[in-house]
Amino acid sequence: MNRSTLRIVTTAAVAAAILFGGALAAGPWVGHPSTAQAQDNPLPAAPAALRTITVVGDGTVNIKPDVARANIGVETVNASVQEASGANKVQTDAVLAALKEAGIKDEDIQTSGYSVYAERFGVDGPLPDNQVQYRVSNTVTVLVRDLATLGQVLDTAITAGANNIYGVEFLLDDPTTARSAARKIAVGNASATAEELASLAGVKVGKLLSISEVIGTTGGVYSNQFTQYATGMNKAAAETPIEPGQLRLNLQLEMVYEWWIEIRD
Repeated sequence: MNRSTLRIVTTAAVAAAILFGGALAAGPWVGHPSTAQAQDNPLPAAPAALRTITVVGDGTVNIKPDVARANIGVETVNASVQEASGANKVQTDAVLAALKEAGIKDEDIQTSGYSVYAERFGVDGPLPDNQVQYRVSNTVTVLVRDLATLGQVLDTAITAGANNIYGVEFLLDDPTTARSAARKIAVGNASATAEELASLAGVKVGKLLSISEVIGTTGGVYSNQFTQYATGMNKAAAETPIEPGQLRLNLQLEMVYEWWIEIRD
């Protein structure tokens, strides 16, 4: 028995596999034996328009963080803006000195916020000038490269005068290896999805035409866990416990395949 294989192109998207059904039911296939042309020539040229399966492969890996970033602040309030600012400077200098003594390098400390705010309103409305309070806030972002010392670093900052800790963010110093692992999983996921869609539509997956990394809200974004650190703790208490947990790295790849159908004589 003679067998002939015809590669035909139709358009299908991952989120709308029903397009396959519409394409398959739209009319007789090129080369279908019910047409006079097919009887004369069972292997005509494929249409010019390329017909494809487009899928998005999802790859997720769990990894242990190896660095942490903390926002540490000093806030002072005084009836005089000069006194509030001066007190804040002294207190912030003490915190910075303590952080450096604890082993934090200069390049891992960066000012992330500084503000001076006049509190001109009270519970009953505008305050007279002699009751206005000035609030000065200075915040630095600190990168801690040794997670085993994170609790000690935060305690050291509080002891030195920090009175605001806005949160701790865990992350990877170099995500290259984790990204590669996620991409490998995403490729396998995309390939399996393409095969499933093709099988459901009664066609076969052809060659890979294109592949690209999806850049968006989920592509390559860490689902970091934030640890809120309470201020005003007892300075005599034991070192604050910190649990880094795990991070999730998610990457998506868009892959486009040709599809074809096999016709047997």
